[in-house]
Amino acid sequence: MHQVAAFREDRIEVMQQLMRSHPLATLVTAIDGRPDANHLPLLLDPEPAPQGRLLGHVARSNPLWREAAGGLDVLVVFQGAQAYVTPSWYETKRETGAVVPTWNYAVVHARCHLTVHDDRDWLHALVTRLTDRHEADRPQPWAVSDAPGDYIERMLKAIVGIELRIDAIEGKWKVSQNRPAADRAGVAAGLAAGKTELQRQMAVLVADGLAKPPV
Repeated sequence: MHQVAAFREDRIEVMQQLMRSHPLATLVTAIDGRPDANHLPLLLDPEPAPQGRLLGHVARSNPLWREAAGGLDVLVVFQGAQAYVTPSWYETKRETGAVVPTWNYAVVHARCHLTVHDDRDWLHALVTRLTDRHEADRPQPWAVSDAPGDYIERMLKAIVGIELRIDAIEGKWKVSQNRPAADRAGVAAGLAAGKTELQRQMAVLVADGLAKPPV
């Protein structure tokens, strides 16, 4: 990922929070010179510290797990908040007019070593953890044990587990840090009034940086 010093995010706890908040990841592979991508919800396990590992599963019909049977190095991308930024929000537009549109975003790239788990007990524990994680804020959480046991066993036979050891991780938070404070305040206000949840999430990220000088 191309990095600019102003946008680099190195704090592991910040990157891990994005990974938890936006768990649908893009898993990128290159096998025999052929690029491919899979979109998978992944569970972040903080151990082993400091970077942790990612856990998930794919359909048994997905060739990824067979290609990775002996281990495979992959790139996993987590996309956080993102939004278009109009120059109309900049104070600089009113002062000089020398401004152009841009796009703000927060993203994490994790370089990982993927291994396969084709084991019933491992898979059952995984789908239980995944379910509990995503059902936790519901008033009446659904549990794996709510479904008939024989049905769950059939479902487990249809998937294969994957574990991704995180070898390197980097973040990029492009949230208007390079603009003067008045421009950043205008961006935060404009996004906060936006119609989408992603715009409002980006407004928070821009506002969080207002106390810092532009870089």
